[in-house]
Amino acid sequence: MQNPFSFRLSAFTLLMALCVSSCSFNPNQQTPGEGYLQGEWRQDSVTNQKQLISYSLYHLKFSCDSFYVEIHSFSKTNTGTDTCMNAGHWTEYTKGTYIQRNDTVRLTGQFCNADYTLKDDKGCFRSGDYDELFKVTKQSDSLLTFAGTTDVIPIKARLIKRVSCHPKPI
Repeated sequence: MQNPFSFRLSAFTLLMALCVSSCSFNPNQQTPGEGYLQGEWRQDSVTNQKQLISYSLYHLKFSCDSFYVEIHSFSKTNTGTDTCMNAGHWTEYTKGTYIQRNDTVRLTGQFCNADYTLKDDKGCFRSGDYDELFKVTKQSDSLLTFAGTTDVIPIKARLIKRVSCHPKPI
């Protein structure tokens, strides 16, 4: 029969070995991100937008592993207070980090104010976490299509400015 103390010590040693082999510290510097995404991308229009009741246009910026998104929304119907909807046009901002797996990019971050400071949850529209998956299709070096999992209208974005990644300390 095995000593209870040695059994606990063996279990603790095994647990620590598993943790050390699978646990790691977060990096202290940005990762380079995806080279083809680096820059500013703008969606100029949506197919049949004049016939739509509501739609959004996106301006995306990718720098290393970080993203910044402006979502310009338009609506012909007033579903909220006019101080928020501004006669059917409003803008929301998000920032965070992204990762790509195969053809899908996951943006994980927070809704922000226009200056990219964290948004108060008492303001207009969405606040808190932003978590979105996009299937990315490269049409050319300067044209990408982002097909969101929560939206039926794809984002056809053209490159307006290429940037290089210079990783910064976190």
